[in-house]
Amino acid sequence: MPFVSVRDLQMYYEIRGTGQRLLSISGTGGDLRRLPTIFDSPLAPHFEILAYDQRGLGQTSKPNFPYTVADYAADADSLLNAVGWEKCHVIGISFGGMVAQELALRYPHRVKRLVLACSSSGGAGGSSYPLHELVNLPSEEVARRQITVTDTRWQEEAWLSSQTTQFEELVKLTLAASKEGADEPSRQVGRLRQLEARAAHDTYNRLSQLDIPVYICGGLYDGISPPANLEAIHKQIPGAYLEFFKGGHRFLYQDPQAFKRIIEFLQDNTLGLRLKTKTDVGWVEERNPTKS
Repeated sequence: MPFVSVRDLQMYYEIRGTGQRLLSISGTGGDLRRLPTIFDSPLAPHFEILAYDQRGLGQTSKPNFPYTVADYAADADSLLNAVGWEKCHVIGISFGGMVAQELALRYPHRVKRLVLACSSSGGAGGSSYPLHELVNLPSEEVARRQITVTDTRWQEEAWLSSQTTQFEELVKLTLAASKEGADEPSRQVGRLRQLEARAAHDTYNRLSQLDIPVYICGGLYDGISPPANLEAIHKQIPGAYLEFFKGGHRFLYQDPQAFKRIIEFLQDNTLGLRLKTKTDVGWVEERNPTKS
């Protein structure tokens, strides 16, 4: 198992595949032992992917002091140094998108193309759902809330009543997943420290500094990183692309088109990318100007 010393951490990472180099930054609670990972996604056949457990998570060290998103970005920069990657594409998913924003802002020489999936900027651009506020609630209530904000269609009475059995099965699966590794030393410490950093994230006023191709994508029914948050990010980044897909916070695995579009963007096939804009009559598609 590959570990490397990164700043104050022993960090677990994996590199697989061939093609252009792609750094993948995972979301809240990300752990490469939990399937599916980015290596199981449609991205895998097209890129050489570097993925890792972030500080406080998975098999990486879990120091017990406050973390910041800037710390996570510095970790990613140091990992790139350690594996000898000078520059690469970056995809950040959910919390990983917050880290990816900081990485691109603080270490712009590292990032060729940036994908921000179901993420938020914080600040005036809107924060992601406050998961830290659920910490002290009963575990079953946490599971139910997570499901209904992960995909807001579960908040619709007609939708829920037609799929009650499926919802209860999701509750059981979510509860079971939350108990995995519960006996690991410092697991809860790392989880709480990540949630603290997540709550304080704010890149909104700095995003206009980005001068790289950026693709912003998310789910139409995401209550964790709602469409308005992605629209706010899009408005701040000159020339960025924005697209929404049929799904919630897990839209990447709900809409088969999502990974396809990400691959197109990362492979520089941007002419076909379209911007979806919210209007009074719904979502309409417009051609987006190409950014080289």
